[in-house]
Amino acid sequence: MKNVGEAPQEELATGERSTRNRVARSILDHGPSTVADLAARLGLTQAAVRRHLDTLAHENVVEPREQRIYGARTRGRPAKVFALTDCGRDAFDQSYDKLAADALRWISERHGEGAVVDFARDRMAAQAVAYRKAIDAAPPEQRTEALAKALTADGYAATARSAPVGEQLCQHHCPVAHVAEQYPQLCEAETEIFSALLGTHVQRLATIAHGDGVCTTFIPRNAPQSSQTTDNASASTAGRNPA
Repeated sequence: MKNVGEAPQEELATGERSTRNRVARSILDHGPSTVADLAARLGLTQAAVRRHLDTLAHENVVEPREQRIYGARTRGRPAKVFALTDCGRDAFDQSYDKLAADALRWISERHGEGAVVDFARDRMAAQAVAYRKAIDAAPPEQRTEALAKALTADGYAATARSAPVGEQLCQHHCPVAHVAEQYPQLCEAETEIFSALLGTHVQRLATIAHGDGVCTTFIPRNAPQSSQTTDNASASTAGRNPA
């Protein structure tokens, strides 16, 4: 990540900028976070975290939001969380967004929107090869966690957590978020592959491309299908692509 914003020389000398980048990186890796969450993860005082967040907010790197609650709400107001802005995400690895968007626009104009769908499915099918190996090596009850780790290795900073009657797969970073905002076919193809890999219907609850802080996918607590069934589902998805 490149340094976000400018800082006076004396601030750089004291490591303030480095710590501020760690705060931003932690939000990228873990999604929208409370002050207490950041303090615990980074080994800082909450007062120090607030000070860095104030500066990052002034630089339009982070913004405060009301915490999204899935399932039953508890009493009291939801805790305030801090999420990366588009500007904040731009400070990470999204420098090829314009090139990718231009390429997809060319495909759409020359060959139709169906070609964009085919491209998105082929792209995800290629990525899914490594994901399948990780899932097949994991016990059934740990397959979502295995998928999260495989996605993290691809730059998606993913985690898995329990949810009512299922699990949630959360991707705290999306390297193609700006492109997916223009071409949601990328998100749709990804959801199809998740369903095929896990052998069950999944539901996309939120996406970074649509302005949410985290891409969230709900996986119901079903008995997993056999490996052969999952292979057939994936092949069916990939089979819609031209040879």
